Amino acid sequence: MQTAIDYFGYFSSAVIVIAFMVNDIFWLRVFNIIGCSLFIIYGFLLTAYPVIVLNLLVISINLYKLYKEKK
Repeated sequence: MQTAIDYFGYFSSAVIVIAFMVNDIFWLRVFNIIGCSLFIIYGFLLTAYPVIVLNLLVISINLYKLYKEKK
């Protein structure tokens, strides 16, 4: 049986997929940051620390790349 947490995970996945469909690298990174943020919440809901750590790293990389692009 599907739970609300499962649906939240599917929604988070959909946001990541949308990120890769965007042609503009800025918006790709923005959508990816949003998707990773949602996955961090999902990780906390499941107490899945590897999910949290991975998505924190991906957010950090995206923020760094956005910073470098704006400079």
